[in-house]
Amino acid sequence: MATKISRRKKKKTCGSKKNILYIITAVAAIFLISIGVIFKRYVLDKVTDTSFFIYIDENSSLDSVTEDLQKYLEKSDVNKIRRLSKLNGYTPCNKPGAYRIDPEMNAIRIYRKLSTGSQTPIRFTFNNIRTKDDLAETIDKQLKMDKQEVLELLNDSAFCTDMGFDTYTIPALFLPDSYEVYWTIAPRKLMEKMRQEYDKFWTDDRRMLATQIGISPIEVSTLASIVEEETKVPDEMNMVAGLYLNRLKKGMPLQADPTVKYAVGDFSIRRILHEHLTVNSPYNTYKNTGLPPGPIRIPSKAAIKAVLNYRHHPFIYMCAKEDFSGRHNFATTYAEHQNNAIKYHKALNKRNILK
Repeated sequence: MATKISRRKKKKTCGSKKNILYIITAVAAIFLISIGVIFKRYVLDKVTDTSFFIYIDENSSLDSVTEDLQKYLEKSDVNKIRRLSKLNGYTPCNKPGAYRIDPEMNAIRIYRKLSTGSQTPIRFTFNNIRTKDDLAETIDKQLKMDKQEVLELLNDSAFCTDMGFDTYTIPALFLPDSYEVYWTIAPRKLMEKMRQEYDKFWTDDRRMLATQIGISPIEVSTLASIVEEETKVPDEMNMVAGLYLNRLKKGMPLQADPTVKYAVGDFSIRRILHEHLTVNSPYNTYKNTGLPPGPIRIPSKAAIKAVLNYRHHPFIYMCAKEDFSGRHNFATTYAEHQNNAIKYHKALNKRNILK
């Protein structure tokens, strides 16, 4: 009797253990499937096929950021990012910056990038800049800076002195190119970055060439700015540079038309008239001998190199060619120059270019 009772109890215990095992297995399976679904949705799933940038500033909110994300991502992916942000208390305005979102990224990686402030450097590019105002506007458009605060810095004599320039020569600090910087970089930090790039460009060899010519690196940039405004033909730049250097050595005024346009403040002038030549300005090289007080544009590296490697020749006069090719006729005598000028003015008249 005791044996039978014992067997019955054994059977019941065995069945209970099997049921518990089934339940545990089922719960574990459901748990693993759930984890798998979440892992796939938040970790494995890619959310975009192309790279794009999201810009966040001190006025950005979670709503504005997710609104921007919706331009590129599916609504379900944006909602995942929103849920993660709310769950973890992410406030976009505390992590301003430019963030590149790449195809291999998923919702959780995008959230982590934004919430940790892991911003991406952007390509800051500038070229063909004439004035400080143009430069400040270009910076304003590409970086998180206000045009006015950039201008104030460029016109701050104490700051310019710290950088090794003055308010006239500060444009020489900038070398046209593309640079990697953070979108949120502060104006002073940007200028310091430009100073580092300036020092890299002005190697000992280049400084030696400037010394041999008899002018400073800043004066090289000033002359290069005139050369680049004078000719748009790259292989003629060292020829034009040689001519201006010949005039400087002889103590002759440069009489460079581009400096007159700069002095007048009108770069659209196609024909220099007597009224332009008489304008009172330190930049007017018809009225003043030597180089102007600073660059009349931000010269390209090619123009600077053209001055440093100028062409040796005897010419001291030049006039734009009458075929409007952008090239020049060069002369050693004033009489020869006058003949070239007559041909050019006839061509201007023929085209009815009066100013």
